[in-house]
Parts: sequence; structure tokens; C-alpha cells
Amino acid sequence: QVQLVESGGGLVQAGGSLRLSCVASGRTFSVNVMGWFRQAPGKEREFVSAISMYTGSTTYADSVKGRFTISRDTAKNTVYLQMNSLKPEDTALYYCTTDPSRVSNTAGSWGQGTQVTVSS
Repeated sequence: QVQLVESGGGLVQAGGSLRLSCVASGRTFSVNVMGWFRQAPGKEREFVSAISMYTGSTTYADSVKGRFTISRDTAKNTVYLQMNSLKPEDTALYYCTTDPSRVSNTAGSWGQGTQVTVSS
């Protein structure tokens, strides 16, 4: 079992930046990939980004490519999501996950979510 705790969400104006953090605890040795999903009210859950905890290789949804950057600190079991040039359509509840699947929109473990609100 892996526990995930997100932080860093908030209210920001369009064009601004936020940095989300996710700390993993528990059976972290079993985690290969960590990532982020988001869900806006009335919309389906959407894959955002993922990173290999071993190689550091990354993947992004087209909607955030070039604006968001995912990174990791393996010593701290922490994953970050740097979000720049934020748009109102980025407003959502952001969830940290283990072993995310952008195909099935599922994951192993989920955090409680952190709210990101972008005002126009």
C-alpha cells in the first residue's frame, strides 16, 4: 500500500504559475511510475503527466505539453508538477497517482487531490 499526499494547489490568475507536490509513503519501493490526473466539474477525469521514478522519462497530455513540467526527487519520494502559463481550462482537482494508465484512465493509488483554480 502506498499513501500519497498532494499540496500546492490554489487560486491563480491566467498566465500565472503553481507548483504541485506529492509525497509518497508506505511501500514506495514498489512504485515504478508516478503521475497526475485532473478532473474538472462535469468533465471526465483526464491524464496530465507521468514520470518514471527510475529513469526520469516523462510523458504529457497534449493539452499541457510545453506548459507543465513533471519532476521527481527519489530521495524524498516526491513528485512535482510545475504548471506555467496557466489557463482557466486548467481549473480542476489534481490527483497524484502511482502507476497511471493514460489508456484506461486508471491508476494504482490515488491521493486526496488538490484544487487548482485559474481565474480569467
